Amino acid sequence: MEILLQLFLLIIGFVLLMKGADWFVEGASKVADRFGIPQLVIGLTIVAMGTSLPEAAVSISAAAKGSAEITIGNVVGSNIMNVLVILGLTAVIRSIAVQQSTVRYEIPFTILITAILSGVGLADNQVSRIEGAILWVFMIVYLVYLFHMAKKGQPLEDIPEVDSKDSVLKLLAMIVVGATMIVFGSDITVEAASELATIFGMGERLIGLTIVAFGTSLPELVTSVTAAIKGKADIAVGNIVGSNIFNILFVVGTTALITPVAYGANFVVDSIVAVATMVLLFVAVIRKKQLARPAGIVMLLGYAAYFVYLVQ
Repeated sequence: MEILLQLFLLIIGFVLLMKGADWFVEGASKVADRFGIPQLVIGLTIVAMGTSLPEAAVSISAAAKGSAEITIGNVVGSNIMNVLVILGLTAVIRSIAVQQSTVRYEIPFTILITAILSGVGLADNQVSRIEGAILWVFMIVYLVYLFHMAKKGQPLEDIPEVDSKDSVLKLLAMIVVGATMIVFGSDITVEAASELATIFGMGERLIGLTIVAFGTSLPELVTSVTAAIKGKADIAVGNIVGSNIFNILFVVGTTALITPVAYGANFVVDSIVAVATMVLLFVAVIRKKQLARPAGIVMLLGYAAYFVYLVQ
């Protein structure tokens, strides 16, 4: 019964995180639009960061509760899962065209910051406040790059349009309720994940890399697979790469600024897999600027092998 209760609470936590993030982003975007903030800025900040809100909330909550292995496991696990499972599955459904800027700049940048996170984390087994600040410097550089690309006409995330029924009071309520759901959802998720780790005798690292990572990656999974089925998967690679960048720079950077994040020595293999995953994506798309079905199959098999390693 205890296992079922904790699984139920974990699902409740995920639902609160997802719906809370949706409401918060929609409310904040529309309020910003109402106050005359350019849609370009809204798309590059509120909406783009919104996909990483579940990871951010869980990571900050886990770090604050001393469950550091869930923090790093969540981010590293989400990034591995985003590429190997979500892009792999999407490519198996339909080959995905990849924008040249994603191949030339964004994927190499993701490889770089993944290696930097692994290096600083494993060097002294933590991501300090100073290192968190450095990640945020990279974050600002990335936002400047996004602003430059958007000015050149690159597509932005979908920005919610203000409706005549959207009063400022209603939008503010969406922000408050959404933020509250995110906070409660992250607390419930971390508590339930920690309890399940104890019940099954599993480490928090494994829970963070698998169950929590899967839960916080659900929005990307649903969006990418739905787009592939509808034949509109061309933005999938760019969105996933952007999500991975935000997970490292925004999520880990922000968490480390609040409280230093422990980075256990037992994350060596996971860190190598995270870097190798991005290198695999780069190799798969560099020649033809598309992620084809064979590459998708390799990615899914790669995740299956990694999962076997995790659970053995």
